[in-house]
Amino acid sequence: MTYWINGQQCDLLPASDRAIQFGDGFFTTIRVEQGQAALLPLHIKRLQRSVERLFMPAPDWFGLEEHIKQVVSGHESGVLKVILSRGTGGRGYGFDSTATLTQILSLSAYPEQYITLRQKGASLALSPIAMGINPHLAGIKHLNRLEQVLIKRFIGQAKVDEALVLDSDGLLVECCTANIFWRKGKQVYTPELNQCGVEGVMRQKIIELLSESDYNLSYIMRYPEALAHADEVIICNSLMPVIPVNQIQAHENQPAWHYQSRNLYEYLLPNCLKP
Repeated sequence: MTYWINGQQCDLLPASDRAIQFGDGFFTTIRVEQGQAALLPLHIKRLQRSVERLFMPAPDWFGLEEHIKQVVSGHESGVLKVILSRGTGGRGYGFDSTATLTQILSLSAYPEQYITLRQKGASLALSPIAMGINPHLAGIKHLNRLEQVLIKRFIGQAKVDEALVLDSDGLLVECCTANIFWRKGKQVYTPELNQCGVEGVMRQKIIELLSESDYNLSYIMRYPEALAHADEVIICNSLMPVIPVNQIQAHENQPAWHYQSRNLYEYLLPNCLKP
């Protein structure tokens, strides 16, 4: 893995950086395909929204975008992660609203398991770790990812591909590293994310694609049993970019919910794969 900090190839960050001290920052993860950063305009818009909501000074957006294009140029595939931190600061929580952001880019190999999962489908289990409700941070891919760290440990123990994650009220939110959609006939559903969860870039892309189709999309807040009678379930993120779900083990010692249809998946995949 190769790192760039504030435009220079480097892998050392000051201990005083607020990303380390408080997780005071956010990130986006970009699929690199044929020397391009896929869906880059959507990723930049996501970073811009996060800057505004966390009251951070705006970086040089044009310079950041050009640096991203330079880093990915010539790479057939890979993963580019872009982190923006509030920068260096003192011991306390208070911050200087005029401080210069720290920009961290990293480039790594593309996870080959996503190619396999697109072919065979994914298995999910219900996570025992719930997400805390916080509308002030809902939607933002901030650096406080301890819930996901614990959920990822559960995924390994359960020997499944992903986890179905609820909020502290028991309502559907997303997966550990992906958003979720499900279909019943021509009606497609996805959780409302105004209380917690991440508004993924691929989620935005899929919403756009559905608006151009004969599918009807609804944003809802439901318990996991809403998935029991779905015709089809898919999960998505900017790297996958979309994967069909074969089964969900929602309750221990009860039969799993199984899905065979891939109609929605087959409609979405060609457009989601475009760089």
